[in-house]
Amino acid sequence: MSDIAELTLAELSAGLAAKRFSSRQIIDVFLDRIDKGDGKLHSFVEVYRNEARALADAADAVRATGLPVGPLHGLPIALKDLCDVAGRVGTGGSKVWEKRVATQTSATAERLLAAGMIPMGKLHMVEWAYGGWGTNPHMGAPWNPWDLKTQRAPGGSSSGTGVAVAARLVPAGIGSDTGGSVRIPSAFNGIVGLKVTFGRISLHGTLLLSWTLDSIGPMARSVEDCALLLNALAGPDPRDPITLEQPLEDFTAAVRSGTDVRGMRIALPDPASLPDTPNTHADVKAAWQQAAKTFEGLGAQVEIVRMPEWFFNVMSSTTAISGSEAFALHKDYIDDAKLPIGPAVRARVQNGRTIEPGAYAAELRLMAQRRRAFAEQFRYHDAVLLPTVPIPAAPLAEIDEQAPIPPLYTRVGNYLGLCGLAMPAGLSGGLPVSVQILGKPYDEAAVLKLGKAFQDATGFHKAKPNLGTIGL
Repeated sequence: MSDIAELTLAELSAGLAAKRFSSRQIIDVFLDRIDKGDGKLHSFVEVYRNEARALADAADAVRATGLPVGPLHGLPIALKDLCDVAGRVGTGGSKVWEKRVATQTSATAERLLAAGMIPMGKLHMVEWAYGGWGTNPHMGAPWNPWDLKTQRAPGGSSSGTGVAVAARLVPAGIGSDTGGSVRIPSAFNGIVGLKVTFGRISLHGTLLLSWTLDSIGPMARSVEDCALLLNALAGPDPRDPITLEQPLEDFTAAVRSGTDVRGMRIALPDPASLPDTPNTHADVKAAWQQAAKTFEGLGAQVEIVRMPEWFFNVMSSTTAISGSEAFALHKDYIDDAKLPIGPAVRARVQNGRTIEPGAYAAELRLMAQRRRAFAEQFRYHDAVLLPTVPIPAAPLAEIDEQAPIPPLYTRVGNYLGLCGLAMPAGLSGGLPVSVQILGKPYDEAAVLKLGKAFQDATGFHKAKPNLGTIGL
């Protein structure tokens, strides 16, 4: 049964169909791993032990009837603690909200439950989803499982999801992404993370950071699993009207159709156009360039291109948009010094009041103009290949909260309304490095197809941390 923890969602689904094990056995394995490992790893805010067992027994009973069930039926999932579940505490990563009980259920939780999935609990995150390192001074930062001696950045803001999935406490989890918050923790923890197009997954019942840039996304250990989860999560929702514009499709078709990416065109930014910073690690650059060679070897057309001069310099714009919106959401209590709000997050939110209304509107207009220009310039390309984060996970004690290093390569994806896939790309000193495949709006199928080809060609997604010292 211990081998169950190494299986992906797709493999667990196949095992259930073949009656090799039951949903209850799967749940018991992961609950045992949570009990053994999460005292150290600190990824869960709350574990739904009794509920998970009851739902597993119910899933087995339904399967035993012989009636058809979906591919995710009876499989475990964990939720970032901004996806509300009615009647349950939803903290949004904030000590201020540690007793906040949700009054509605998020569309994300609804759709996963409708697919027959079993929520294992809620996962830690950066306070109000506002940070890329993964720190949280009041709720505690999850421990990156790739180094059990030195606490390293788990990545944010979906820190608990990245840690729990990498440590095999759950086979997959849900994150959210405003400037990289799915892709950054996926990179630091060596897993696969899908940032979907804004409007692909309903944000109803989700605690927001920025209603202009937020998106929900799956985090897992394979591209196939991300496609399976996206099938369950994507779709129109009248409670979030932007979702009504999306095309309907089967995302698993992109990963079932094989790994033939011949003729697909990938834009590789001219290395000379990368941000002029010493922060990009040599091993990250090498992994990125090797990934380009891997795609060339698979038959894709990799073309070095000169990016727009603003492409790597959108921080002021994204800060103006997300900061202004975050301040609007939290302005009623952000200045209350008695409330246990982390100083870095408090400062980021308070900075939003300095943004003039006219400047906010101007930034939205500029973003729309740049989206149109980028779409025109790259209309003949299927994807852009970039590093995901510039460095491997840094020791928590060495982190400068004011250094905007983690989203250096990710924030532009949100700014331009793109979709993107973070992929494991090897190790540097025993720590994961990652590349990201950015695709056009609503073209998740293309990035999933490219990601599947890269995954099958390299096997980097199979690397795992050594957790023997904590009984895993």
